[in-house]
Amino acid sequence: MAHLRLVAGLGNPGRQYSGTRHNIGFMVIDFLARKHGLTFSKSTTWNSELGKWGEIYLIKPLTYMNRSGDAIGRFAHYFKINSEEILVVVDDVALPLGRLRLRAAGSDGGHNGLKSIIVHLGESFMRLRIGVSGANTTEQLIDHVLGEFDASEKSKIDRAIERAAEAVEQVVENGIEPAMNLYNRAE
Repeated sequence: MAHLRLVAGLGNPGRQYSGTRHNIGFMVIDFLARKHGLTFSKSTTWNSELGKWGEIYLIKPLTYMNRSGDAIGRFAHYFKINSEEILVVVDDVALPLGRLRLRAAGSDGGHNGLKSIIVHLGESFMRLRIGVSGANTTEQLIDHVLGEFDASEKSKIDRAIERAAEAVEQVVENGIEPAMNLYNRAE
């Protein structure tokens, strides 16, 4: 079993995106950092914000969502991190709000951030998808993922971020299979 060496949260840089659905990956990484007393430093070399949690790197690419693989791929190749040792945390419009789906590998599922990473690393990295619910048309979808959570969704999404962080910790402690068994069912 490969051990976890890199956790990447996907999102878009900039204050205008900080509370948006698309940035839930950043939110989970930030939650983990606060919980474990970690700090981030901005790296121009890796075009990312980086933190270290024991032997595990935490990364928030600053390349914008659709080019996440540029930063993550270069970082992983430089530090000789195999794709099986990477966990990517990302939003998913196909899942109900707050639902988690943890997988050992897979396709991009129509997500441009995952598509970018697959170009650089293949499909064998772990991914933790967090449901942000969807919209009916492509135009609505763009507004939806770049929009902030409604007040009525706040408590559910806060709980999802906390559970996602716990799922990452479970992967670190016990591996992907036990974590999938615990977190892939509805709460």
